[in-house]
Amino acid sequence: MKVEEVSLKGNLVLEEVKKAIVGKDEVLKLILTTILADGHVLLEDLPGLAKTLMAKSFAKALGLDFKRVQFTPDLLPSDILGVSVFNQKTLEFEFKKGPVFTNILLADEINRAPPKTQSALLEAMQERQVTVEGKTYELSKPFIVIATQNPIEQEGTYPLPEAQLDRFLVRLRVGYPSRGEEIEILRRRMARKKEEVDINSILTPEEVVEMQRVVEDVYVSDAILEYITNIVIATREDRKEIEVGASPRGSLALLKLSRAYAALEGRDYVIPDDVKTIAVPALSHRLILKRELWYTKVSQESIMEKLLERVPVPKFE
Repeated sequence: MKVEEVSLKGNLVLEEVKKAIVGKDEVLKLILTTILADGHVLLEDLPGLAKTLMAKSFAKALGLDFKRVQFTPDLLPSDILGVSVFNQKTLEFEFKKGPVFTNILLADEINRAPPKTQSALLEAMQERQVTVEGKTYELSKPFIVIATQNPIEQEGTYPLPEAQLDRFLVRLRVGYPSRGEEIEILRRRMARKKEEVDINSILTPEEVVEMQRVVEDVYVSDAILEYITNIVIATREDRKEIEVGASPRGSLALLKLSRAYAALEGRDYVIPDDVKTIAVPALSHRLILKRELWYTKVSQESIMEKLLERVPVPKFE
């Protein structure tokens, strides 16, 4: 498979997903970019903005297995990973796999579960494996976690620790639809005469893995590598607003995402605009702001946008 095929198939997937999602083209493209970069997505926004529908639609269009876990305060790690059950016929314990054994796992309202349950996903997200009672089980390929959380509902929630946030390649906010888009949502609902949206499978799991492999061959020049590094270092040097900047994992996120974005655009090389497009969703959630900014309207995204304006962009002849 070549980059041109990745772009063609990727855009076919996006067109299929757009049957269910009206507008939000940039958000959809960034979700697909993250999947091609073999990363995880955190969707943080208000209820009712089709976050769950996006995850289900992508799973269907990509031909991937999909499972959903509703995170609640009484959810246990074994409810996600699985549990060993004693078989009275064989007189042995058998491991019953949990919902984490899938291609796309929707962790719905992830911040409603306590830290012990949240941390059950850490090994799966980072190493694509699960260890239960000393035995390690490999996860299917691809394995993508799409998590959702409600930013305004604080009662009964457990904020994600920094180590968990850092495992997500991007954090995206969907936002309300425009007036015209909301009217179109109603029109489509009337036309199909049912709640479910019919999404066709465009790809297979094997094709998705092959597309991820092609992304690894996208060329990145030394100038782009230096640009990526300069952006990340800028987050560490801004001591006025940022308490803790992005780690090297942030640099790797920019590298992986810029390659995937370039491939979706049909290019086998990365340009500065690819990096600028993905920098805010890739790095914002990795910043810890100064304590005095916690109760202001200053956001991690707005600070990241200001930093991008200050970092010199490499020029190519």
